[in-house]
Amino acid sequence: MRPGIADVDVSGRCRLDAIARWLQDIAYLDLIDAGFEGQGAWIVRRTRIRADVFPRFGEDLELRTFCSGFGRFSAERRTSIRGATAAVETAALWVCLDPERGRPMRFPADFRAVYEKSAAGRDANVRLRHPDPPDQPERSTWRFRASEMDQAGHINNSHYWIPLEEELVGSEPGSIDAEVEYRDPATAGEVELLRSDTSLWIAAPDGTVHASILRG
Repeated sequence: MRPGIADVDVSGRCRLDAIARWLQDIAYLDLIDAGFEGQGAWIVRRTRIRADVFPRFGEDLELRTFCSGFGRFSAERRTSIRGATAAVETAALWVCLDPERGRPMRFPADFRAVYEKSAAGRDANVRLRHPDPPDQPERSTWRFRASEMDQAGHINNSHYWIPLEEELVGSEPGSIDAEVEYRDPATAGEVELLRSDTSLWIAAPDGTVHASILRG
């Protein structure tokens, strides 16, 4: 693929939300290729992006993805992004839901048969591992827009990276290692951003944490 104008910031660096969008797109295409389109609804639990060198506007990129572990109803997918200079490694933990009941759905035998070789016996643990926000964080407000909602009826996972991107404006990092953990789905409306050092939490006005972002 080749990043376009809408994928980059003013310097030509590919944004984290754009990279997150590529990850869900390639995951969907891989499911189609494996013959599992429409078998369950997938939601992301956690995504880590480690960009040693960010992709740039117009750079020819190669994306390679594989299933790197799975449990009864969860699977981890790793994706590498490489270009002339770009070097990005990612890991995303996905949960498969029954689209009618909205509950975790066990993988059928044919799913395991396709992906068990690349998973190589590795697990995909869905337990939360990010800490809760501190008692007295720095606070500001943020607003998710209705146009950022997806077919699942909540804010698409890629848009949770944008508050972090706002903090990067003007600094133009050469590299980054950051992870988003998704807890309670957000819908359109105002939320709070809670900050402590390099950590960020996105929370509802009542204090419910929608997601957390940790930077290494």
